[in-house]
Amino acid sequence: MENNKIAWNFDNSYSKLSETMFTYTKPTSVKLPSTVLFNVELANELGLNFHLNDVEEIAHSLSGNTIIEGSKPIAQAYAGHQFGHFTMLGDGRAILLGEHITPNNQRFDIQLKGAGRTSYSRGGDGRATLRSMLREYIISEAMHGLKIPSSRSLAVIATGEKVYREDIHEGAVLTRISSSHIRVGTFEFANHFLSIDELKSLTDYVINRHYPACKDAENPPLQLLEAVMMRQIELIVHWMRVGFIHGVMNTDNMSIAGETFDYGPCAFMNAYSPDTVFSSIDVNGRYAFGNQPMIAQWNLSCLANALLPLIHSNRTEAIRLAESVLNSYPSIYEKQWMEMMGQKLGFNILEYSDSEKALFAELLDWMEIEKADYTNTFLAIQNGDFEMSELYSKPDFKLWYSKWEKAINEKGICFDERLKTMQSVNPVFIPRNQLIEQALDNACLDNDFILFNQLLDVLQFPFTENRTFLDFQIPPKSDDSLYKTYCGT
Repeated sequence: MENNKIAWNFDNSYSKLSETMFTYTKPTSVKLPSTVLFNVELANELGLNFHLNDVEEIAHSLSGNTIIEGSKPIAQAYAGHQFGHFTMLGDGRAILLGEHITPNNQRFDIQLKGAGRTSYSRGGDGRATLRSMLREYIISEAMHGLKIPSSRSLAVIATGEKVYREDIHEGAVLTRISSSHIRVGTFEFANHFLSIDELKSLTDYVINRHYPACKDAENPPLQLLEAVMMRQIELIVHWMRVGFIHGVMNTDNMSIAGETFDYGPCAFMNAYSPDTVFSSIDVNGRYAFGNQPMIAQWNLSCLANALLPLIHSNRTEAIRLAESVLNSYPSIYEKQWMEMMGQKLGFNILEYSDSEKALFAELLDWMEIEKADYTNTFLAIQNGDFEMSELYSKPDFKLWYSKWEKAINEKGICFDERLKTMQSVNPVFIPRNQLIEQALDNACLDNDFILFNQLLDVLQFPFTENRTFLDFQIPPKSDDSLYKTYCGT
């Protein structure tokens, strides 16, 4: 099959930066590639004319066995603060094929995750398990359905080879689509290990690619810091809206483009608690649900530190300017969080009084004490349907609900307006942890994709009622405190 039929349109602008920023690296061929999942809808959005009967072409090109015409595969160098400790990193099992330009002139990275060893593998095998790649596929597509900026998944290709972790797994390669894979850690790498000219080239590149409005600013690097901060605030508010816990918010996992990516030990909160942690490696709760806003600001301070030489030649003045941006984070975040929480409760106004803020806090305090389900509680309030849990018949909740109704009525918000607002932000379905694990068990142990595909279909439209799958709304009967997620590397 000819590549011009499929219509790949590669550009490789990142590889025009200093070659200290990456290493040319071809994917390692796999034994027996076969297509497990292929995202036809996403392929169409990208202007790729694949068809489902092109299974052999898909398997070979997206496993790395065939080097796609026009691509220049590289592994990107970056550093990062992992759990607060700085270290040199880089793409240890991911290879960037290049940047595909869509028919409407959008630019997306095409990356193969699990494509073999690179010069940054640090002793690893460069491979990925089928289970972890299926998990990233379904979670990233669910995030897209939840209206949250995210990397996307185009395909999962089984390699026909075994991958050795704690157990023996089937191997796979994921094709990840992203606005770019440039991270806070990319800037940390340039600042720590490269020249100021190379740092400036990277900064200019990111401004041109992601934040062109910064070019005309009086201080473009400082304006870039502020622009990235605003994107990160918006992203974290989205996470808090749906109870998403990233699990490993290291600076190398923080996208400069403001997208969620690197779905390793991520999970979704069922019973509300800001202390919720599922990641097996986050033993001190650094990246707990309620800590995510603070950690995002901490990560942004690492970006600011990397940009200091470009913000001003005088370090003291550079710090002052950077701090003037970072110090605005708490108030901006609080305002956006309040607007989001207000929408979840049907208000949709721009300014909130102290009494309304207290109303929100009272609900969250009640949810934490009663271990109420985060998603279903907002749905119950939205629909006035309290049959799902006996918690909603308790006097404390009834008292709160009457206060909420009074506050809504005092704002003059009619039922239809309130309902429309709430339905736009409150998902009916989230990727319930126990369902995801069961679907992965069925797929990987028994080659049974029925539950996986059902979940995928429902999670692509998570705001739509679907009475066929009411069971997907039910949280686990047992306490989620014993549930653990793993990095998958």
